[in-house]
Amino acid sequence: MKNLSLFALLFMTMFLLNAQENIDELLAAGVKDAKTFTTYYIAPSSEGLAFGINNGWFNKATTSKRFKLEFSILANGSFIKDEKKSFTMNVSDYENIRFSDNSPSKTVATSLGHNDPDVSVFVTYNDPIFGEQEVEVTLPTGIGATNISLIPTAYLQASFSPFKGTEIKGRFFPKVNIEDANIGLYGVGIQQEFTRWLPAEKVFPVAVSGVVAYTRLNGSYDFTDTGIVDGENQQIETIVNTMLYQLVVGTKLKMINFYGGLGYVSGKSTTNLLGTYRVSNGVVFADEIVDPFSIKQDVKGVRTSLGANLKLGFFALNADYTFAEFDSASLGINFSF
Repeated sequence: MKNLSLFALLFMTMFLLNAQENIDELLAAGVKDAKTFTTYYIAPSSEGLAFGINNGWFNKATTSKRFKLEFSILANGSFIKDEKKSFTMNVSDYENIRFSDNSPSKTVATSLGHNDPDVSVFVTYNDPIFGEQEVEVTLPTGIGATNISLIPTAYLQASFSPFKGTEIKGRFFPKVNIEDANIGLYGVGIQQEFTRWLPAEKVFPVAVSGVVAYTRLNGSYDFTDTGIVDGENQQIETIVNTMLYQLVVGTKLKMINFYGGLGYVSGKSTTNLLGTYRVSNGVVFADEIVDPFSIKQDVKGVRTSLGANLKLGFFALNADYTFAEFDSASLGINFSF
């Protein structure tokens, strides 16, 4: 679990690190332009995290017997599609940014992609002495430069059955910190097996249940000490809140069971650039900006899952694949008591 946690934290660290790359020059173009670029740049990774943290809420269509307790170790990987690695940057969307060759638009990397070769723009700013000035800026690339092709998530999960056909679930990703980056996750959910309410539920050939779950992810990266921009308390903070609504249908066999589900994910991600920034070009141009911007993005989409669960006494393994805006594969190790 420790290695899984470090892998997920490594991704978040790289994402946040890339997001603050070249922040000095982008802020020089103005907060509005910097926010516009960052919104397009981080949108795919925020969406990928939102879908990824909703995997693993169920590992079968049936629920455990009353008063049963189950502990699970879950690992997920959401695959990055090519269309999520880049976006079209239109100069008309910006007030003080133009491409060095005066192109009206270009395809540039998101936080999940990579610019190869580098893409440069000219940023226009007003100097208090020399008036309007320009500086050339290399746009930030993404994690694609390191050949990462998936978004990992991992957590511990527990479920308890207080009533017949009902499971209360909770999940937790222990908050860890590496090199000024930290990430934490928690969630609560409920799974209700509807077929348990039928008079002849023991002879009914399949199980049908519904899952409703809430998940929250918090991540931040403090880059004050990097010296990229003069200032204090500089950090990028990402918060993702999601809801999952899922219908699950599966077999009711003793050892191995197959299940499938149709669901819907909805949520919101918020990315805040916090702290004090003194943007400068040498000695002459300097401007202090406090808490430059906050970006809020809605995330929603349909998902379908197919999986299998192998039970061996109190120990079980499950694996499933989910088709969604970000396809993903999940693996769970489950212990029942």
